[in-house]
Amino acid sequence: MNDPAEALKDPLVPRLGKWLGPALFLLILFVGPFPALAPEGQRLLAVTALMACYWLTNAIPIYATSLIPLVLFPMLGILTSRDVSNTYIDHTVFLFFGGFVIALGIEKWGLHRRIALKILTIVGGSPRRVVLGFMIATSFLSMWISNTATTLLMIPIALSLAISLRESETQDFTEVEAEKLEIALLLGIAYSASIGGLITLVGTPTNVAFKGLFESQIFSGNPPPLSMGKWIVTFLPMGVLFIGITWWLLCRNVTRKIQVEEDFFTSRLLRLGPMNRGEQWMLGVFVTTALLWMFRTGFDLGLGFHIPGWGSAAEAFLVDVMHASPEFAEEAINDSTVAMTMCVLMFAIPVRETGQNTSRPLMEWKTLEKLPWGILLLFGGGFALAKGFQVTGLSGWIGGGASSLLASQPTWVIVAGVCLTMTFLTEFTTNVATVATMMPVLGAMSIDLGIDPRLIMIPAAVSASCAFMLPIATPPNAIVFGSGKLKISHMAWNGFILNLIGVVLITATTFLWAIPQLEISTEGLPDWATLETATSEK
Repeated sequence: MNDPAEALKDPLVPRLGKWLGPALFLLILFVGPFPALAPEGQRLLAVTALMACYWLTNAIPIYATSLIPLVLFPMLGILTSRDVSNTYIDHTVFLFFGGFVIALGIEKWGLHRRIALKILTIVGGSPRRVVLGFMIATSFLSMWISNTATTLLMIPIALSLAISLRESETQDFTEVEAEKLEIALLLGIAYSASIGGLITLVGTPTNVAFKGLFESQIFSGNPPPLSMGKWIVTFLPMGVLFIGITWWLLCRNVTRKIQVEEDFFTSRLLRLGPMNRGEQWMLGVFVTTALLWMFRTGFDLGLGFHIPGWGSAAEAFLVDVMHASPEFAEEAINDSTVAMTMCVLMFAIPVRETGQNTSRPLMEWKTLEKLPWGILLLFGGGFALAKGFQVTGLSGWIGGGASSLLASQPTWVIVAGVCLTMTFLTEFTTNVATVATMMPVLGAMSIDLGIDPRLIMIPAAVSASCAFMLPIATPPNAIVFGSGKLKISHMAWNGFILNLIGVVLITATTFLWAIPQLEISTEGLPDWATLETATSEK
């Protein structure tokens, strides 16, 4: 494969960013004062401009940029060294950590390959059904493991299929028709990897970052936690519809002449042989974790159907048996508890492979070398910025200015505008960094407008996963572009249409389904929706 990073990198941009970032920092720091903004808020604005510039231009590695608050916040009197360091660790970080350990276990034992081929044997057949099968397999895997790993798994299978079709002597189709199928396959994999990731809280780092920022970094009140179960119930229908629309868009010009050999996927599945003990244990861990996440809290299915969650029983146990206070019990267990429990069990479960006299654990520490530790620092940098936005009043200052421009607009227009902005902004920026920078501003803006913050922040976070136009927008886009089988025009035109469709779907889902499922207020601000201020914090 061609290296997409090398193909798309312009060395002038990072070099420009290295000088532009400090220039903006010094300009904002020493020009002013800004009306109605405290001095520490102006200093934080300078740091934010520096970090945003570095994130946008990749002047230095994005994970290194995330360490800037540890250096500048204490020096500029924004947060003490202890306070800023504490923001880099959070239960949300452990949710991502535990989820990624499970994903590494799935990859280690090859379970992801078996799942993908099994889905393809069920759905595959005609060209359009083959594309649909690849998209279903990719989106399902991306709900639980990283979209990058999922794309890297599916691409070799797709390219192998394309080669086999061209070499077949029984097929009657032109090279142009073969290319159209190949383009649909590759784009379908990239797009479904992004769509599948937004369906769960652990499917994409943007959702993880948003959860941490929302629950513990933005509001001084006690916002309701976002559970895995309610999130899946809220966004699974939209994800299924989005996959269907994407499939139709990509396959509308795919010929029906091409026929995939019946045993293409079956033969590859048979080569894997029966499931070994490691795969069996890993499948059990995976299914158990998913069920525990989904059913920790109760959720409504509509039409009066309600499924209670096991978390209520756990809270009752803590209060009645362990004599904990109700306040402690309410916050004692969350999704990260489930993730870390299963993570620890994986290190303790012995697996004896066929023909071996000794056993080894289901998960070994050396396997964790593949864990993207830099993402944890990226989360921390976002949490640090958000904390600084709180204590300096910068979020309220920016939010007040933005809300004055939107005060006369209907709520649905505001939500759609935010979705549109986030979608196209993340075409050019790192989506996690964008979420980390924008969430404090959107939270303050929603409070100033008298709108439940979740009504704006949740669709904004989901929109950050819906950048489909450019290879640099997401790792899946870059990977399929790096195959050398696509032109920028193939991705840009289809991606532009999907970007707009995503804005419509997310906005509609927010008002028609997310509001009742997540109990979002439509009649003003909830009690917990108050911002921390510099006075109260210090």
